[in-house]
Amino acid sequence: MGPIGVKAHLEPFLPGDPRDGAGAVSAAPYGSASILPISYAYAMLMGGEGMTQATRVAILNANYIAARLEGAYPVLYRGAKGRVAHECIIDTRPFADSAGVTVEDIAKRLIDNGFHAPTMSWPVAGTLMIEPTESETKAELDRFCDAMLAIRDEIRDIEEGRIDTHNNPLKNAPHTMEDLVREWDRPYSREQGCFPPGAFRVDKYWPPVNRVDNAYGDRHLICTCPPMEDLVEAAE
Repeated sequence: MGPIGVKAHLEPFLPGDPRDGAGAVSAAPYGSASILPISYAYAMLMGGEGMTQATRVAILNANYIAARLEGAYPVLYRGAKGRVAHECIIDTRPFADSAGVTVEDIAKRLIDNGFHAPTMSWPVAGTLMIEPTESETKAELDRFCDAMLAIRDEIRDIEEGRIDTHNNPLKNAPHTMEDLVREWDRPYSREQGCFPPGAFRVDKYWPPVNRVDNAYGDRHLICTCPPMEDLVEAAE
């Protein structure tokens, strides 16, 4: 994280200087010592032409995704000519009303498709902010778009009553290897659940667990240490 500007009332909470021991968060004064060297090295290695080309490709990639997902998902914050910048923000909020599908359902389903979800619910709650870098190949962009379009088809199946509102690939995502090998009692096939478009047949990533309550640990103080009674017994 680079320099951050804050108002005066937040100043006491800024990182401090380790030389006086007040509020230090790293061995360097006020934060990470690697921020400027990394940026400087990247700029010098790329050069002016390289930086310009990288920017062009990143913007092109984002607009390619926006174009391929056109009509399947609403895209927020287009410019006067209908283009996006280096990021494509798709709005998934309408699906909560039409199918009971949330942005979290889509994010978890993307794991089955072989992707870590893009930035979720920022800068707009209930959206996905997709930022393809200049290093992404067209094949990878297409694989991601195929996955997103397949997810939209699954949402449509819910909307049109072809599959149960609660027992479906989106609500059950992500699917683990244990799900694949144990008795299958779901109203969709193993292949649809575990090998949707975008997922690799060879070297597929298998999540170790099914969905968990992501916010539980943020809202409840949980100690994973052994209870004091165990420590007393060990000492005796």
